[in-house]
Amino acid sequence: MAFLLPLLLLTPQAYDPEIEAVMTRRQREAAVARSASTPPPPAAAADGRIPVPEKFARPFQACLDQAVDSPEQAVAFAQKWRLEGGSFYARHCMGFAYARAERWPPAIVAFEQAAEEAERGGEMAQSARLWAQAGNAALAGGDAAKARTSFDAALARGLPDGIEKGELHLDRARALVALGDVGGARESLDVATQQAAQDPLAWLLSATLARRTGEMKLAQAHIARAVQLSPDDASVALEEGNIAILTDHEDVAKSAWERAVKIAPATPAGKAAAESLARLAGQPRR
Repeated sequence: MAFLLPLLLLTPQAYDPEIEAVMTRRQREAAVARSASTPPPPAAAADGRIPVPEKFARPFQACLDQAVDSPEQAVAFAQKWRLEGGSFYARHCMGFAYARAERWPPAIVAFEQAAEEAERGGEMAQSARLWAQAGNAALAGGDAAKARTSFDAALARGLPDGIEKGELHLDRARALVALGDVGGARESLDVATQQAAQDPLAWLLSATLARRTGEMKLAQAHIARAVQLSPDDASVALEEGNIAILTDHEDVAKSAWERAVKIAPATPAGKAAAESLARLAGQPRR
């Protein structure tokens, strides 16, 4: 084992999986919003999502599509549609359009207003989803405290067990980590790994938090699951190496970091892995 190997992880790295997760979520929010709005069959979908009523489905989809190409035009579309009776779907699209433009404060307001309107109409599950989107907008905008409040509001409205609840707890955990509430983050990550067990990000962030709190057996178990689910993810390989070096498995660490560099050399994760390899090569041997 190289001498004082844990010092490798005390040197600031360019990559942080929790920071990277924010960017991942921005992309995922857009994809989720679009997929959730696609007019489904009359019955509820297998994942529990509530269908968009036929009277709203076409303009809602048109609004979201326009937001992808021109957020400003989509905001105008949504404002006009809201006055014409677009219900909370119009505000939902408005929030999505603002988020596409990375105008986080008005996106938060639009999602909150949509959530409140959905709740007044008895659409509690939709309200919960909209509170969750408000939380993601707040988190993307750097307001972790507001994000936590929105995620708590979403949970209070109730969602059935399953991937949606797991993803919500995953996002809540990211907000709590940013706020320094390690205990609360651990509780939400434990729920996330149960409810969204097929999401490698849940296992990755759980492993990262466990490493930072010194729970190395838990970190090893959870990063192993992340590797199993996403073996070609550079961020997962980076964290595998981080955990391996702290548990006296230098060969595993070196292999994992090399894999991260091979997978994505130009990404923050790949560059951080390369830096760790360089520091490892420069360590004196015992």
